[in-house]
Amino acid sequence: MIERGISQERLEILWLCVAAVSLVFFLRLINLQILRHVYYREIAEKNRTQVLPQSAPRGRIFTRDSAAVAANKPSFSLIYFPGRLRSVDAMDKMAQSLSKRLNAPFEELRAGLYKAVKKEAPMRLAENLSSKAMFSLSELKTMYEGIDIIVEARRYYPFGKYLSHLTGYISKMDSREWALYGKNKDYGMDSRVGKAGLEKTYEKDLKGRDGGIYLEVDSRGKLNRILESRKWAPGADIYLTVDSKIQAAAEEGLKRSSTSRGAVVAVDPRTGAVLAIASMPDYDPNRFVSYSDEKIADDFKELPEFNVAIQGTYAPGSIFKIVSAAAALDSGRLDPAETFFCPGYYDAGSRVFKCWEKKGHGRVDFMQGLTHSCDVYFYNLGLKTGALNIEKYARAFRLGLPTGIPLPDEKSGNIFGPSIRAAKKSYWFIGDTLNLSIGQGEMLVTPIQMAQMAAAAANGGIFWRPYYVERIVNSAGEDIFKGKPEMLSRAVLKDSTWASLKDGLKQVVLEGTGRAAKINGVDVFGKTGTAQNPHGKDHAWFVAFAGLAGETCEIAVAVLVEYGEHGASSAAPIARDVILAALRGKLPENREKSQVTSHRSQALREVVGTTVPAAQSGLKELSVSTAAAAEEGR
Repeated sequence: MIERGISQERLEILWLCVAAVSLVFFLRLINLQILRHVYYREIAEKNRTQVLPQSAPRGRIFTRDSAAVAANKPSFSLIYFPGRLRSVDAMDKMAQSLSKRLNAPFEELRAGLYKAVKKEAPMRLAENLSSKAMFSLSELKTMYEGIDIIVEARRYYPFGKYLSHLTGYISKMDSREWALYGKNKDYGMDSRVGKAGLEKTYEKDLKGRDGGIYLEVDSRGKLNRILESRKWAPGADIYLTVDSKIQAAAEEGLKRSSTSRGAVVAVDPRTGAVLAIASMPDYDPNRFVSYSDEKIADDFKELPEFNVAIQGTYAPGSIFKIVSAAAALDSGRLDPAETFFCPGYYDAGSRVFKCWEKKGHGRVDFMQGLTHSCDVYFYNLGLKTGALNIEKYARAFRLGLPTGIPLPDEKSGNIFGPSIRAAKKSYWFIGDTLNLSIGQGEMLVTPIQMAQMAAAAANGGIFWRPYYVERIVNSAGEDIFKGKPEMLSRAVLKDSTWASLKDGLKQVVLEGTGRAAKINGVDVFGKTGTAQNPHGKDHAWFVAFAGLAGETCEIAVAVLVEYGEHGASSAAPIARDVILAALRGKLPENREKSQVTSHRSQALREVVGTTVPAAQSGLKELSVSTAAAAEEGR
């Protein structure tokens, strides 16, 4: 008999295989129990629990004087927790009762109830309910088992359309936004996110940490019990550089204008801080967060989201004469004492260019030409200075470039000059020089660029990046961001050039076309403009900077009234109201009146028993102040 055995070599290979398999199992065990223990525990926990999320309050948005322009209100959501299986008749009866109180389709509610029972899981039947609906549903809680109401935060804009283009709005996220935010566990498919303005730009700061109700379920997903309710954490609050009184004056001024269309931008020429930014037509961001049980007929396709202040491009008209004058004076190609005769037109040979004053201004020098905005004077000035020189100084004033304000879709406008034509291998004509001299032709600017130009004229040529966030404060009260001035560039001109420009712009307000902006006790420097518009009536411009008499200028403002025709009558009065709102409390003759108004307002609040914050009541007081200012200027 032959005895067969296993060779030692093969036995060693077998043991080696056993050891390798054991090592794999051992490593897998380490991975499960140690390296990825937390991950798999969470997976197991998710299989055992379900969460009903409760949205956290978004961070609030305040003006620099503490008026809340974006806040939160309590909102109510209806939840159904399925218990024992109900009959079809009972479910239909419940859906019918809910439909009447929620003003919602019966079929949708019935489908939600059926789904909750079938899956044996809680279901959100309605959200963002008004207080009226909530109280109505509270009665049903005693009639139908499983109905509950949870409290969530709803975005609320106390002043409606006020500052809407800067604030923006929120709405439910779409697929593109889900791809952007979906990786963050604080977002769900039905989360609301910022769609425009501050709400969009600072979404990550404003978004809080959601809470929720944690429910225990069995292996089939059936609800066993409520484990806990985790509280949300609010988002960070944003404090703006915008002043509520200045902003209110800007918006009221545009509303009272002949067309109620246009923009106002006011900045601090010392820092670049935005004091007001208004765009008309505007919109009420509350339209996007209306209560779900309210029927509101709305067409969001007609929403005026276009921000005229940073996206609207227009010919500057005569306000561009500030740049033309700077080019002429600084290049030394024009003697300010030299005079030109204005008969009301300029004959360029192939074409006659008219002055806005049909009867003409007669013989005028630089100061008179700027004061009365004589087009014929500036035609001559442009020819003596040269179009290339004017284009050079236009670039020094950062025309054709975005200001850099941190808002989406800002336009850069269009710079007009012979170098552009040369690059396109096109011709430059004498008529182009004449048009360029008075801000017509192909030159396009935005209101915020013109506010920057006025600010640079006020501070000696410094261009600050416009900023509107003063600070961001987290829920713990800590500053996580502080805005600060950032210099972009400087237009370097002779001191004598700046002095002559200021003298001329001051005379515009004292004796010239800008007299409607005159304020006693305030040095106002301004320039009117009327920009030709091929699509209708001319647009009205006014730019200015101002400060208390003999002191540093504190505000620069640009006003555009679409189809307003004349800057002197349409735009200058608005600028006056804006400047007055910025400086009124500092004027000696008005301090006593301001104190009296404040005391009366406080007394009124005490009488009617309201709890309106002082900063909010200031907006209402401003309407009285603005009306008084208008009466004073008549």
